[in-house]
Amino acid sequence: MYKTTARLNNTRIIGAILTSLGAACWGLSGSMGQYLFTVQQMDSRWLVPIRLGLAGIILLIYAMVKLPNEIMLPWRTPRQALTMLVYGLLGVSCCQFFYFLTIELSSAAVGTILQDMAPIFILIFTCISARRLPKIMEISSIILALAGVFFLTTHGNLSNLSVPSSALIAGIVSGFCVAIYNVLATKLSRVPVIIVQGWSFLLGGIAGCFVFRIWRIHYIPNIYGIIGIAFVVVVGNILAFTLYIKGVQLIGPNIAILYSFAEPITAAIISTTVLGSVFTVYDAIGFILIFAMLCLISISRK
Repeated sequence: MYKTTARLNNTRIIGAILTSLGAACWGLSGSMGQYLFTVQQMDSRWLVPIRLGLAGIILLIYAMVKLPNEIMLPWRTPRQALTMLVYGLLGVSCCQFFYFLTIELSSAAVGTILQDMAPIFILIFTCISARRLPKIMEISSIILALAGVFFLTTHGNLSNLSVPSSALIAGIVSGFCVAIYNVLATKLSRVPVIIVQGWSFLLGGIAGCFVFRIWRIHYIPNIYGIIGIAFVVVVGNILAFTLYIKGVQLIGPNIAILYSFAEPITAAIISTTVLGSVFTVYDAIGFILIFAMLCLISISRK
């Protein structure tokens, strides 16, 4: 009994560490994305497909060397293949595009905090699948989330949006896509994370190239732009998703989403101290309210 409890505690600790590290990598990547958009003048429609495609190629080459017999596991059955397609395209890839679009339209801090609306969508999905109404604590968490977004986007003034409406919409859609891949991650738990992420990135990269016709976007990065692209590929895609999804598989999406708050904290610190973004008291209130929402959802799940 003691060994079982100790093993369970170790699993929870490892899962918490992995999800926190993965989320922090996203925060670093978001801040780098802000630099690429504001200083290097990149377009999110150009950056995201290249980022996803390169990350997918790297991971799948690694998987072909280390796990050659498992690389086609996601496509063994029609049902698993459908899950892989939805997870990779609607979840991971769309999340990446709308996340970076939000950053391009506002800042890394706003992009990451709006993405943390994902637990609300997970909660809605849970209630629908269980055919029940939200509990009191769950309703309270929704109110906290809405209040947090209110302070973040209006700074307490209804007549003036501090965040462009297009950025607000893109950020909320990004959060919805995060909910998709969090919910579906456990359904792909029998497939190595590297393989799942490799296929997701490659699918998104190919789809993005054709949807946005990146060959028509005439942009040539300088050396700093190339370094930035390498950073968001390695840190923002390969490290972040691999660490985070492994953590989700260990502790589940409802608990893992709590530790994802390391992402907006990291992004806010770097955006404010390095990139010169303005961080107001209202932004801090929005952050605190959304973090309180995550805590409430985590407690209600326990």
